[in-house]
Amino acid sequence: MKKSCIHSNRLRAALIGIVLLGHGVSANPSAVADGINTFGLELHQRLAAEGGNRVASPWSIQSALAITYAGSSGKTREEMAATLHFPKDEADVHAGFAAIAKSLTDVARQSRERVANPNREGGPNTPLEINVANRLFGQDGYPFEKPFLDLVKTTYGAPLEIMDFKTAPEPSRRRINGWVAAQTKDRIKELIPAGIITDGTRLVLTNAVYMKATWASEFQEEAAAPFFVDGTKEVKVPGLTGQRTLGHLKIPGGDIVAIPYAEETLQFLLIIPEEKQGLAALEKTLSAKTLRQVAGAEFRKIKLHFPKFKLEPDSIRLADQLSAMGMPTAFDKPAGSADFSRMAPRKPDDYLLIDEVIHKAFIAVDQYGTEAAAATAVLMIRATSARIDPEEPLEIRADRPFAFAIQHRDSGACLFLGRVTDPQ
Repeated sequence: MKKSCIHSNRLRAALIGIVLLGHGVSANPSAVADGINTFGLELHQRLAAEGGNRVASPWSIQSALAITYAGSSGKTREEMAATLHFPKDEADVHAGFAAIAKSLTDVARQSRERVANPNREGGPNTPLEINVANRLFGQDGYPFEKPFLDLVKTTYGAPLEIMDFKTAPEPSRRRINGWVAAQTKDRIKELIPAGIITDGTRLVLTNAVYMKATWASEFQEEAAAPFFVDGTKEVKVPGLTGQRTLGHLKIPGGDIVAIPYAEETLQFLLIIPEEKQGLAALEKTLSAKTLRQVAGAEFRKIKLHFPKFKLEPDSIRLADQLSAMGMPTAFDKPAGSADFSRMAPRKPDDYLLIDEVIHKAFIAVDQYGTEAAAATAVLMIRATSARIDPEEPLEIRADRPFAFAIQHRDSGACLFLGRVTDPQ
């Protein structure tokens, strides 16, 4: 096939995403949790090698790619499953993601009911907010495979909205970006840059998540807490402190502290190295097993200090990383190898391949709790057990570069994963 032929039959699709909606699905989410964490840590270590502050959502990226995986076949399907550490049975993949999403939406509903109950005793006055939404935006008249559309609609709760990319690509881009922004309370804006959606676009698959959760117990503010930027330069930053019983896991080279939110299905992890410049080494030792262990860590009394922070990085492009991690045929490497024939018909001169994967996340942590959001775009072109607390609390200071995660305790899956080298 001539290269010019591939480009003349260009088909783009975007997957903007994070979370999958369950519809009466009963499944054990641990079937995919270890895969989310293993993939998330592998990608985190690659991104962390570039240094600086980082935040991403392994769950968002994997959720987006799980829908893409539903339309893959042959070697492309095999490579995606291996790279993303999916269970062998594809049904377990989709049911597992749906089960985690259902757990989150259920706990948010229960939180609203608890706060609204006039007879409740104690607890925060603000309910947990989790907004999850999915939608397909597809070109009018394009022959998408019905089984693929049915699976996405039934399992992921994503209806198909008919679009006219051919004659109105820029209005279509604005419509999709506006939808994502609305679902994330304007925390994720302009995910799809100008020029990405063209008159050759045929499908945009969207998922988005927004979360706002209060701590089980608020922290006190420290006006000028010390922090060693990049492990070297000491500065004073707004900090948080508190003494309470928290989950704690001692690991080689550092500590992991688990801070519960008011709805204890979710917890925030601080991953703190012993050495001021020890974060990079510590990150390389983290594993899915470690994250699974911290989901059920023992409790002890801890006096904790950590900085407030807010991260709003630009969108990151992941195609090269994902290809290098083991799924090159999805990106049509070598030419002619991409196979998404379960998504749309595959012809010699007209077939789907992933062009780019774009991800963007947001997180803010203060004395009250955490606000976070994320979105991922896959762009395709055609060709607990407690123990007695010690008499004195363990004092832990996150006054140096550290990693963090937001974890779904029931499954152990990390919804967000990142690092802070400079909280200013």
